[in-house]
Amino acid sequence: MQPPRLIVLSAASGTGKTSLADALVERVPNLTHSISHTTRPKRPGEQHGVDYYFVSPSEFEAMATAGAFLEHATVFGNRYGTTRRFVDDMLASGKGVIFDIDWQGARAIKRAYPSAVTVFILPPSRAVLEKRLKDRGQDSPEVIARRMQAAVDEMSHYHEFEHVVVNDEFAEALADIEAIVRGNPKACRPLTVDINALLKA
Repeated sequence: MQPPRLIVLSAASGTGKTSLADALVERVPNLTHSISHTTRPKRPGEQHGVDYYFVSPSEFEAMATAGAFLEHATVFGNRYGTTRRFVDDMLASGKGVIFDIDWQGARAIKRAYPSAVTVFILPPSRAVLEKRLKDRGQDSPEVIARRMQAAVDEMSHYHEFEHVVVNDEFAEALADIEAIVRGNPKACRPLTVDINALLKA
């Protein structure tokens, strides 16, 4: 099968989608990250134009008003958006693009590019997800609590995606998504996570 040129990864915060996307770009030739614009502050080690395009709220708003964004959303008070120009430029250069965005962004990408392949990544349990958020050391307990509440809503949209992968063991989850990216989704492991437990309010 011909590998898809646009891949969308979505997941609740802390599930590991960014790490998986990074690993896929390393392993799959001619696959590049979609670089979003954001109003959030730079974290240590991040670079403008590499991790994100860091812009002011007023700059972001002007771009949104001008219709520059393919999709944009506000997440925990910060705005994020993907420009159509970036995606079209990458496709024109022969590269595939992998998106690391929420379910709303995934809907917008799928509307604009129906051939995009969508993958939702689930944690093996809520306890594991909470531990991963704490282990990152980036957020206060209050923010972690908010992220856990938001995770239930995020995960409830898993059924809108063409593929669902559980990130229980990183290497195995990576292999599953790589199989999808390379056009061989039948090589993925069967889904064994207790989705009802993940979504229980």
